[in-house]
Order: sequence, then structure tokens, then C-alpha cells
Amino acid sequence: MPPTPRDTPVVFTKGLTKVFRDFWMRSRVTAVDHLDLEVRPGEIFGLLGPNGSGKSTTIKILLGLLHKTSGVAAVFGKPPSDVAVKERIGVLPEESYLYPYLNAIETLDYYGKLFEIPRRDRERRSNELLEMVGLASVAHRPIHEYSKGMQRRIGLAQALINDPEFLVLDEPTSGLDPIGAKQVKDLIVSLARRGKTVLLSSHQLSDVEDCVDRLVILYGGKKRAEGTCEELLTARDAMSLETDTLDEETITELERILAAHGHGLRRVAKPRQRLEDLFMSIVDQARAERLETGGAQAGGATAAFLVGEAQPERGERLIERLVADAHAPEPEEPQPGSASAPPPDEDARIIESLVADEHPEPESAATPEPSGEPGASAPEQTPSDEPDLGVIESLLSPGDEGSAADGEGRGP
Repeated sequence: MPPTPRDTPVVFTKGLTKVFRDFWMRSRVTAVDHLDLEVRPGEIFGLLGPNGSGKSTTIKILLGLLHKTSGVAAVFGKPPSDVAVKERIGVLPEESYLYPYLNAIETLDYYGKLFEIPRRDRERRSNELLEMVGLASVAHRPIHEYSKGMQRRIGLAQALINDPEFLVLDEPTSGLDPIGAKQVKDLIVSLARRGKTVLLSSHQLSDVEDCVDRLVILYGGKKRAEGTCEELLTARDAMSLETDTLDEETITELERILAAHGHGLRRVAKPRQRLEDLFMSIVDQARAERLETGGAQAGGATAAFLVGEAQPERGERLIERLVADAHAPEPEEPQPGSASAPPPDEDARIIESLVADEHPEPESAATPEPSGEPGASAPEQTPSDEPDLGVIESLLSPGDEGSAADGEGRGP
């Protein structure tokens, strides 16, 4: 499916309504009430609201997991039930339902197979994602041994395994420590810069404020506010001034000047840094001192395939060709004395060893050494300029039986 044009909304709803009914088809609760949304390509869109406001229901309708009662809903210009759009979407649900006895590598490989990603790409992406989310050192541990924060990390990795155009994140920082939460926010911003579209639903309002372009606040299934953080959060009835530290005399003089113009000085206080900034500065200092920790490691750089970096082939095309050749009809044995084939490279030797059990190689065409035992027939030989020493020795050996036996297999 071709990419969505920049002027086509990734998500579009008009009058979207979802009513849950009881057994007798009586209206029980209206989860979404005539909701109008428009998520543009390449933007980070925040979907906010308290519990029961309709956020999760809206997301499930957009993913085709629930059917709307009325209204219009479209993703990439298609109905949410259209299977063709699924490969372009990555989803991190509020609760990560993972197979507990698979490890991290097996989990990512499983989800990669669902998207029919080739094996070599699955392996490369899995390694890059585990490094990115800080789980490379525990990649072989079963998922049921992971903490909640570690499970959110692997859940985020599986949401990115197909390199989606549209990423749906429901409470992505739930259970994460401040280090992981900051990494997720930085990742969301970097993905949007690359042109991906992100729908972010979270109760952590500070996380949303740090990265969204626009947001909607829901209550009772209805839209109560919409706009950018700048539009919604800027105070209209107050203004702050930041200066160097002032003494009491200067502050008193400012109060007098403001009063002369009909204004008052509401508050005088020193600015305070954010708690997240203080926390991260302490962590960075501890890392600089190389202090050990038993938790998940800090994530690495964004996975190369997510930022569009070219990947080396590393002999993968050759390996695929050799695997295909292993199932082809066996070639005829080369005759002794013919020009020898060039030695196989390292990739060929590896793949030949992998398929040896299922497809044994034909016996070597090299001339076996003569056994020297009476009655053993010598292999057929093609004419050669070099003397056959084995034949000469058999002719010189005593006994008519051995000579007759040796003579049966000789050529002219």
C-alpha cells in the first residue's frame, strides 16, 4: 500500500459513537459520544482523560477491535476493519499480554513472523530493538521473570518490530522508572521527526506535555478541549518576569512602580528545576562514576532500521541462494583430472554445515587410496600422462589371484 499523502489524515472520525448495550439491547453506557478527531501525518497526538472517559474504547475502534455504533472512523483513509492497513500500525496496549515462557528474542521473532518479515531482518531488528530498550543483557531470560517495567520495554520493542507508520501507545511509561520514561519520550519525538505518526494516551500528564504536538481531553466520551499545549496551557491573566537575584530594596521599588501603574506583584520566588532534570543529573553522575546496578540497563541509540540507516548485506543473499540450492537436484560428480572449483567462502561453508544433516553431500570424487588387499578392485581412472604407481605395485606383487583381481578394474 502506498504511503499516505501528507494532506490525508492518518486518523479521522466524525460523530463517532459507541454505545454498550445489555442482553436485552438496552443502552447501558455511552462510552464515546459524537467524537470528532483528526490526526495528521507526522504529528504526536495526545488522547487524555480520566478513567472511563472513552480513550481505550476509541483506540479499540480505530484498531478494528470494536465496532462503532454510529459515525465515521477511518485509518489511512480506510475503514478500521480493512486488513491491509494492519501492517502499517504498531500497538503498545495498556497491558502487555506476552507469552511468559518465551524469552525476549523469541518474543520479537514471533511478532516479526506475524508480519512476514524475512528471517535475517527479524534477527537484525530484534538485536537493535533489545539494545535500544536496554534489554540486550537479559535477552535470554523468560518474560515471566521480567519486572513490569521490563515488560513494558519489551512491549515497546514488539510494537516497533514492523517499523510502523502509525504508532499507538496506551500508557507507554506505565511501570517505567524515570530513566526509561525519559527514553520513551525521546524515542517518540525522534520517530515523529522521521515522519511517523504517534497516538499517545497516558495518565502521566507531564509525559504528554513534554512531547505532544496537539491533544484532546475527553470526559464522559465527549471532547472537552482540543489544541496545542501552548494554546491550552498559556495563562491569559498573568505574566512572569525572570531576572537575576534581587534584594529586598529592589523588590520594594518594583512593587511601588507596579502599583503606580495599577498592577500588583503577586509572587516573588526563585525558579526551581524540574524533578526529572534533578533525577537525571544524579543518574548521569552515577554512571560517570561507573557504579553498578542490578536493574535494566539504560537503552542505547534508536534502532538503525527505525531511523532509515542502510544495513550491510553480510552475505545474506548468498546464504539464501545456498539454502535454495540445497533443495535442488544434486549435480553430477566431477571427473578426476578436471579443473578444480574455487574453494567455497566462509558463508558457503557455514550454510553447508547447517544443511548437511538433511541433505548429505555426494561422496567425494577424489580418487581413494588403494586398499592393497587382494580382491579389491581399483576405481576407474581416466587416461593420464602420469604413471599409475598403484597399478605397477599390484603387478609386481606375488600371486595370480591378486594380479587377476587388480587387472579387472584397469582401463586401457
